[in-house]
Amino acid sequence: MSPDDPMRMLQVAACLFALAALGGVVMAAIRFSGKRNPPAWLAMLHGLLAGAGITLLAYAAWVDAVPSPALLALLLFLLAAGGGTVLSLAYKWKQRLLPSWLVITHALLAVVAFVLLLLAIFGAEG
Repeated sequence: MSPDDPMRMLQVAACLFALAALGGVVMAAIRFSGKRNPPAWLAMLHGLLAGAGITLLAYAAWVDAVPSPALLALLLFLLAAGGGTVLSLAYKWKQRLLPSWLVITHALLAVVAFVLLLLAIFGAEG
């Protein structure tokens, strides 16, 4: 992958976000199935994959023009990452139960961002 191929970088970022989303679904299921938080290793893996996707998406936007939905997706992923950081540091780290409203908000931001990224990828190819 070279810096002159931003669309390929968007595709790889989408794969990273899809993997992160799988972990997110598992963590949400754990959280909402009872009064317990998901394991720390799963939260860290989820954050690592999402962070890699954000980094690649930002790099693609930096090196070349990307479709505007991809830029909006980057902004929303950054907001979702902020929510994930709060979930991790203000709640999980202190062994407090993750608040449902913040988990749902975090997920909704990420889902909307993911859909926008897919629109940017498939809209540009069509």
